[in-house]
Amino acid sequence: MRENSVSRALQFSAAFGIVLGITIFYRKVLPVNATTVALTFLLAILAVSTFWGIAVSVFMSIAAMLAFNYYFLPPIGTLTIADPQNWVALFAFLVVSVLASQLSNRARRQSEDLSARRREVERLYSFSRGLLESGNVIQLLNRIPAQIVDTFEVGAAALFLADKQKVYRSGPVMPLLDLESLKAIVAREEPVIDVANSICFVPVRMGVRPIGSLGISGTILSRQTLEAIGTLIAVAMERARAVEQLGQTEAAREGERLRTALLDSVTHALRTPLTSIKASVTNLLSNPALSDEQRSELLTIINEESDRLNRLVGEAAEMAQLDAGEVVLKLEPRPLSDVIDAALAQTKSVLGNRCVELRVPGELPRVRVDLARAREALTHLLENANQYSPPNEPITITAEQNGDFVITSVADRGAGIDDPEQNLIFEKFYRGRDQRYRVEGTGMGLPIAKAIVEAHGGTMSLTSQRGHGSVFSFTLPIDRNRVVAGT
Repeated sequence: MRENSVSRALQFSAAFGIVLGITIFYRKVLPVNATTVALTFLLAILAVSTFWGIAVSVFMSIAAMLAFNYYFLPPIGTLTIADPQNWVALFAFLVVSVLASQLSNRARRQSEDLSARRREVERLYSFSRGLLESGNVIQLLNRIPAQIVDTFEVGAAALFLADKQKVYRSGPVMPLLDLESLKAIVAREEPVIDVANSICFVPVRMGVRPIGSLGISGTILSRQTLEAIGTLIAVAMERARAVEQLGQTEAAREGERLRTALLDSVTHALRTPLTSIKASVTNLLSNPALSDEQRSELLTIINEESDRLNRLVGEAAEMAQLDAGEVVLKLEPRPLSDVIDAALAQTKSVLGNRCVELRVPGELPRVRVDLARAREALTHLLENANQYSPPNEPITITAEQNGDFVITSVADRGAGIDDPEQNLIFEKFYRGRDQRYRVEGTGMGLPIAKAIVEAHGGTMSLTSQRGHGSVFSFTLPIDRNRVVAGT
């Protein structure tokens, strides 16, 4: 308050100084006629009114009138006027200066109001954009008060929801933003602006039905802005609820798709070995006269198909463990060649006579891996390449260092994968549309391999072109301790 009084006194003093300066200039430096002096005073009064308001400009008008009368209207040096016409001129000068001050002050206020409205519109736009960033209702409700405080530069904000009977706050807890006051606004259904306490309230309406209220302290916002904020909050809440419902619908639809894919894949994968086992057992039971060689062949089929069933069940259990993060890796520094050799040994019987080309530099740094798990991931890639490649085409394994990782790639020369399917190939139980009934499998090998690589802190990717084959690449982190020690 004291600072405002001092500032106001300085403005009055400055206005008086301007009048004094104009008077001295035209009396001592550049003598001119009375009309020029009057116009100069008027221009100065308009300028002062624009910047300092009506009170200072009226004071300046009176001071300018007295100076004009005393120094520029005859008889000079007195406050009396000899010519009656000069009384008219003096009165006209005073009236014009006061009216001009009022008009200038009104224009200034309108300009300030327009600027304030523009700032509020810009803040409303920023506020609305911030509301669209959240699709979760709870997250949105916790975020709204803080966003109001930041966007509109207020002291505190409180959002009350009638159905939850809960208040979401940001900033210091203000006594006037209590629960009862917020409830009263819902019942009143009208904005309340308390200028004396720098606090304002607005109901939050969904259509015409109030669903809550908003309280703001520290800054007074216009009624239009308050109502716009309330409307934006209601719209954002309705949008967030719609997004959540859509997400739940999509999740249910995706779950149904996965269940269908699981049943389809598991049914197809289990039917083949079960059919073989059932046929072998039926043959053994119905034909007691079978030779020892025939019995041994049927028992071998039963044994192999039982192992196959066991592997399918094991893959499903492993995928569940990987998804749950229950697999503990035993990481140790290893040459990448150990992983490749172990995977090739594991797939020797599966690959048969297929040519496997190795393009792995000998100077690659060691990688930090769980050897058994890394071998398993590479084994899945090799088996996948073998299944989907012509028998006479080679499989190529390449490796190179890229920053803190070693990239290993398995390339085949199969039919390739269409672009739309490339985004689905690592989904659990997904198998290519053209191959799902021609090639045996459960659709779990690639997801398992990807989960193992990601558990190591690496990534897996696919590059494929229809008719030219596919390249599956994965990264493994290098052993930084060994690198540092070597340097």
